[in-house]
Amino acid sequence: MMESNNQIIKNIVKKLTKLNKTISLMESCTGGFVSSAITNIENSSIILKYSAITYSNEFKIKMGVDEKIIEKHSVYSIETAKEMSLRISEYTNSDYGIGITGKLKKQDINNPFGNDNVVYISIYDKVYNKYYTSSIEVIYNTRQLNKEYVGKVVFDMLSNIIWLLKI
Repeated sequence: MMESNNQIIKNIVKKLTKLNKTISLMESCTGGFVSSAITNIENSSIILKYSAITYSNEFKIKMGVDEKIIEKHSVYSIETAKEMSLRISEYTNSDYGIGITGKLKKQDINNPFGNDNVVYISIYDKVYNKYYTSSIEVIYNTRQLNKEYVGKVVFDMLSNIIWLLKI
């Protein structure tokens, strides 16, 4: 991962620690990449409460995602990402829940809906009951590079959200 990403993550961990705030993640297409990048930073255990990799619809639903949202909007949608971020925040009582779903330039025979190169990201802020969302097109030819790209977007979003919070 790029060094600048490491510095962004270090700053996130430092600021969330000072603010006594926590995060949890429900990742699908990134397969735990974002959580792993966070845990590479010293003292990340202070702010990271929980991480779930929910590749299948079954386990998204078991983690609290409303099956009707998946049926109506598909598993590859901003609505599902929002539901993932909300439910992981509720499940863990975290200040921020992060939900990531989409496809990294690959068809899904179990869910043949949506574009094969779009990832949906949602960060839920429990204090303000607010969602921050992004839909991004992945452009790289390898899963690893696309995961790194999604991670960078997530870290930039989270950094911008917490930037203005008072320590």
